[in-house]
Amino acid sequence: MTLKQELNLKKGFDLLEHEAVLNVYFTATLLKKRADSFFKTLGLTDVQFNVLMLLHYQAENNEGLSQAQLGEMMLVNRANITTLIDRMEKANLVIRTSVSNDRRTNIIKLTANGKKLFAKAEPLYAQQVKEMMTGFNQTEQKNIISLLERVRVNAKK
Repeated sequence: MTLKQELNLKKGFDLLEHEAVLNVYFTATLLKKRADSFFKTLGLTDVQFNVLMLLHYQAENNEGLSQAQLGEMMLVNRANITTLIDRMEKANLVIRTSVSNDRRTNIIKLTANGKKLFAKAEPLYAQQVKEMMTGFNQTEQKNIISLLERVRVNAKK
């Protein structure tokens, strides 16, 4: 179904570039809504799941990651990551410890509860992702990745 049809527009788009950008934006919005609904059933947000995933896969030897590292990987500012970690710590999903030689740096690690929730959520998440990409072969998926990378490069100019 075309975007014109999905949005029930009377006229099409004069600029192909506009239609392309709106398709990306509309798709991202739809994916966000679906993610919100999915993660709500697990008592999480998409951002909290991202933290769990980063701590699981990016922290070497269960050493955790600093809040600054998490902020860089998630592309959020320090104030947002602090509030996020506060909430996750309150929910017993992560633990924050100060670095002894630098009290300004906190290391974030998964708690046993966080590990358990991630172990439950990850296969369900993988199933959702695979479902959304049904009908796309690996070459097509790589093409989507490549095209969206190019859009991001242009958007950063």
